[in-house]
Amino acid sequence: MPTSQTIEVKQPIPPVPSSTPPLLRLEGVRCGYREAGEWREILRGVDLEVQAGEQLALVGLSGSGKSTLLHLLGGLDVPSAGRISFDGFDLAGLGEPARTLWRRQHVGFIYQFFNLIPTLSVLENVLLPLELNGIDEKAGREAGMGLLDQVELAERAGAYPDKLSGGEQQRVAMVRALIHQPALVLADEPTGNLDFATGEKVLDLLDSLVRAQGRTLIMVTHSPEVARRADRLIRLVDGRLEAV
Repeated sequence: MPTSQTIEVKQPIPPVPSSTPPLLRLEGVRCGYREAGEWREILRGVDLEVQAGEQLALVGLSGSGKSTLLHLLGGLDVPSAGRISFDGFDLAGLGEPARTLWRRQHVGFIYQFFNLIPTLSVLENVLLPLELNGIDEKAGREAGMGLLDQVELAERAGAYPDKLSGGEQQRVAMVRALIHQPALVLADEPTGNLDFATGEKVLDLLDSLVRAQGRTLIMVTHSPEVARRADRLIRLVDGRLEAV
């Protein structure tokens, strides 16, 4: 996908109005690490509210902390200060075992490099989140085949990742991220490893599936085309979020 253009949104869409509490709330979130004996802060007090069903695009220069923020939202890391609430409870306050269980049930990840397991077939890759959650195998297979059919890959259910094109692998990764019906879907450069036409097709499918299921989607991207699809665009600048 092209990355050289400047992202410009003249009339940014405000947060989705709602009388209910946000699905995600970040308050004064800070995060960093120690390097050569000195503390390097990446996020410097991030505040954000995201409503259920909203789609956000997160942009910023390389090294601005986008992936760090995505990892915090997915419970892969905890902030050094501040609070992250998911559906009203303090996510950062959970221990690692509890966060792992929470991720399995509530979060779906889509990565730039697909991260499919090469020794598992398409359907086996898709069903992995259900197996981790103890879902009945028969029900899981029916759901998996149904989603694969929606992305035109039902006939490739028995194939292995090395026999698939990049676009096909990303569609499998997308189905795997959605199979357990997570409330939150996090996508890190979901089309960054695809050509423009293939990326557009993948985004069309992702948008239709996420909206049909009423999921919340947060995408990290450098692509203006990807960013314009979101309900709201936010940018990380010097460790803080700005509306675009």
